[in-house]
Parts: sequence; structure tokens; C-alpha cells
Amino acid sequence: MTPTQGFTFDFHPGTIVVGAGCVGRLGDGLDRRGLERAVLVSGRTVGTTAAVVDPIREGLGDRLVAEFPETTPAKTLGTALAGLRLARDRDVDAVVAVGGGSTLDTAKVLAALSSHADGEAVAERALDTGALSVADGGDPLPIVAVPTTLAGADLSDIAGVTLTLDRDALVEEAHESGGVGDPRLMPEALYYDPDLYRTTPASVLAASAMNGFDKGIEMLYSPHATPITDGTAARGLRLLQSGLGTIREEPMDAERLGDVLAGVVNVQYGLAGADGYRASIIHAFGHGFSHGSDVHQGTIHGVLAPYVLRYVFDSVDGRRDLLAEALGVDAANRPPDAVAAGVIDAVAAVRDDLGLPNRLRDVEGVEQARFPEIAAAVADDDLLSVAPEGVDPSVEEIVGILERAW
Repeated sequence: MTPTQGFTFDFHPGTIVVGAGCVGRLGDGLDRRGLERAVLVSGRTVGTTAAVVDPIREGLGDRLVAEFPETTPAKTLGTALAGLRLARDRDVDAVVAVGGGSTLDTAKVLAALSSHADGEAVAERALDTGALSVADGGDPLPIVAVPTTLAGADLSDIAGVTLTLDRDALVEEAHESGGVGDPRLMPEALYYDPDLYRTTPASVLAASAMNGFDKGIEMLYSPHATPITDGTAARGLRLLQSGLGTIREEPMDAERLGDVLAGVVNVQYGLAGADGYRASIIHAFGHGFSHGSDVHQGTIHGVLAPYVLRYVFDSVDGRRDLLAEALGVDAANRPPDAVAAGVIDAVAAVRDDLGLPNRLRDVEGVEQARFPEIAAAVADDDLLSVAPEGVDPSVEEIVGILERAW
């Protein structure tokens, strides 16, 4: 069924607040929800960076009763469990998650564990079963998200986690992955403050931005696309396309950074809804590098997105005309192959504006010898099952895509 033939859209986002200095109103947001005791969950760098946490501390005031600057890119189950112990010890009733995707995922897992009377036992059991859930009839701690990167997984009720209780595990260590998804894990509110984004290193922002940008691309050709997500994704792509270049500038232009934040909200609006997750094959390729390689998924996206899109367009239409419209590519009276090439060139141009590598061999930590292993992981990734209808690459074809990108 195409979106114009009928669709379902079931999405319940938290309150979205965008604007300079908006974290100064965090306390007011908690007050409106009857929340009084918050724990600040953040990464080890973000949580010790005064330019980030001081405005948040001031915004929360005496509602801030504990800080947990302990999340890492490995986003381990052990870290979420340690955060739960602190939350219960300090009798908190809200989690304020500050940082990138790893921190937000860890906070959601913490919240999921909090819905169980014995979160410790649930965590231990997850090591064997790989399954995490919010307790039936349970009330997870409400989450307030303060993103500082642009990966675009904030307006989401799902989270991934590394299944180890070793809080100091490294990304490249071999551990099983698990996940949890539940509408009750959607953040109650999200604060996008450009002043905080200016504290994030440009290289981190650039890589995360490519990840967020690709969510807009994939929303448009997702089998779960709707006219609503078509509209938000297309608008978000145009805003990002016009604004992302400022990330490499010093200082960042306020108006263009505003476009970026509005864009990243738009491209993820409806991404994780009850009717299906709308990321797809590009993200499956990114996930393939997430185990055993300490590389940023956004950097991988920057290299691979044009190659993956070429494979998609060689296999199916991929809604290329809609993508062309969203990216400002002239499709009038042009043959389908030319439209596809224009879309691919536009995506590559965004990558180049962000200063990201265009070959896998230029990405530190990527080994060509691991391509068969990575390809097998891509083929097994759940998001490959929601690629556009007619797109179903074999492991050998995935290896071929990786080789062409090398």
C-alpha cells in the first residue's frame, strides 16, 4: 500500500522546545509535570564540561538531586543498572538525559529497568535472554532529553544496549546487543538549545549530523512512509541541507544553526511509531560496523550512503522523484537514471560540506578484511527487513557495496 492509498500514523512525541537558552526552563517543565527530584545522566566528557552542565544545573535548580556522568559510547547494561541504583538511592522521580545517542539510550534502558520491582534481576536475566522490556503495568521513570548531537534518535521510544554488566567495556569488545522499545519510553520533553550544541566538537557534530540527515532520506522510501512523514522528512532535509555547513564554521551562524535544529526535529518526527520504525537499509549498514569497530556510525553513513542509494536505485524506484524534490534536484523531464544520479550527488555534497571521508579506507578503525563479517551483520540487521520493497541484498552483494566504497 502506498501512502496515498491509506495509512496509519501513531506517534506520541514529548513536548519539543527549541531555542537559545531554553534549558533555563527545565525546572518549569518538571514543575508542570509534578516532578520534583531529578538525576542528570550524561557522558563522562559532557557531564564534566561546565559550559554544558552549568546551564542545566541552573535551569533545574534544587530539583537536581543527583548526577550520573558515567555513560560511554559502549552504552552498557551495567551502566544503566548503576544509574538505576543511584536513582533509587536518591529517590528520584525524573531522568534528565544530556548528550548524544549513547546517553539517551542508556537513560531509556535505566527507565525501563526502573519499571520493575527488581531491576537487578531483570538486567541479569537479559544477559541470558537478550530481552529487555518495560514491566506490564509498570511506570518507568519519565525522561527529559537534552540532546547535544544531531544523530536524530531523540524523538524515539526505542533504545539499544550492549549486554554486559562491565561498565568499562569498550565498543570494540565482543558483546551481544539487546534493545527495548515501548511507548512509555518516549521522552516527556526535549530541549534543543543551540548554546549547548556549540560546545560539542565540530567533528562529533558533523558525523552525528550525517546520521540524522540519512534518517530523513530513509523516511521517504520507508515501506512505512505516510504523507505526514513525507512532509516532515522533506522539510527537514531542506533545512539540514541549507544549514549543516555552519557546523564547521567558527562561530556557527545562529540562523543556520537554528535551521539545523529545526531540521533534525523534522527528519525524526514519526521515526519510531507504533506502526513501524522508519529507518532502513543505510542504517542497517551503519549497524554492521557498530560491533568490533570503534567508528562513529555517522562517519560510516557519510561514506556508504551514496553507494547504498546507488544499489537501491538500481533495484527499485526508491521514490527518487520525491527525494529529488526534497533535496532541490531538478527532476523535470529528466530520465529516471539522471534523477537518481542527482539525488546521490546531493547526498554526497552534504557529506562533503560536513568534511567527512568519502572512502572507507580513510576511516580509522575500518579493516577491509572484516567486510564478510560486517556484511553478515548487515544482512541480519532488523532494519534490512524494512528496506524498500524489492531491495534484499545478499551477503555477497553487501560485500560488493563495501568493496566499491573502499
